[in-house]
Amino acid sequence: MSEKAARRRLGRGLEALLGPTTTTAEARAEGSLTEIPLAAVRPNRYQPRRSFDDHALEELAASLAASGLLQPIVVRPAEDGAYELIAGERRSRAAQRLGWTEIGAVIRDVDDRTLLTLALVENLQRDQLSPIDEARGYRRLVDEFGASHEDVASLVGRSRSAVANAIRLLSLPDPIQEHVHRGTLSMGHARALLSVGDHRQLLPLAERAVAEGLSVREMEALARGDRAPARRPRAGRARTVRKPEPEVRRVEDALRAHLKTDVFLQTRGKGGRITVNYYSNDDLARVLELILGRPYDG
Repeated sequence: MSEKAARRRLGRGLEALLGPTTTTAEARAEGSLTEIPLAAVRPNRYQPRRSFDDHALEELAASLAASGLLQPIVVRPAEDGAYELIAGERRSRAAQRLGWTEIGAVIRDVDDRTLLTLALVENLQRDQLSPIDEARGYRRLVDEFGASHEDVASLVGRSRSAVANAIRLLSLPDPIQEHVHRGTLSMGHARALLSVGDHRQLLPLAERAVAEGLSVREMEALARGDRAPARRPRAGRARTVRKPEPEVRRVEDALRAHLKTDVFLQTRGKGGRITVNYYSNDDLARVLELILGRPYDG
């Protein structure tokens, strides 16, 4: 494997920083499993995720109720006999919903930088962060721990350019960041907005993109100062704005959140077509890795 591929694998699992991922049964057999009070578990102070999906937590709680805790949470000792989460906040929240008083845990002794890195890696691997939450996590590694973009890329398994482009999102006005966080604007839209020279135009352009459902190509044209490409209606039919069915929109939103790029779903009878956009060779490599579940070395 090439050095680049090896470095990208560093971020592909928590085992890269904590050792092999252990199931509850394995941890119990090797003597590393400890039952700790849930009330003594504190959130990870470096948790990059700002919100947790309530429906997903309900599903996880149902899974815990049916099958038990298949993988222990990972914590580090804190003051006053408490524990700070390293990995497994969703599991601990789901367990609280079930009224559990104790939870199986593996205790590790790690420093603050590793704590932030592990929180990023777990979220990126298991439960996709929004682009804005991801960017904030990267910037904390840079600002609080003096990591370079190259260091961050190596730690979380991204390319240096992907880390730099993510952090650039944080230079956009807060309302635009919120659109990107919610998924009403894609990474492609955000990149186009970053190229706008007159910052006074950023918010009006973003609001227009959201209101009119502009594509990334149309957004790029507006960012260059061109007129947005005309959408010609079919002969004899009035021009209509694309309004996907709610089920189609939910699928598109889920894929956009996972792949962090524009995704469009077209239904045709019982089948259809999925279009996934990418905006550079690095972006293509990133999307392929998410789809394949491993770095693409072809």
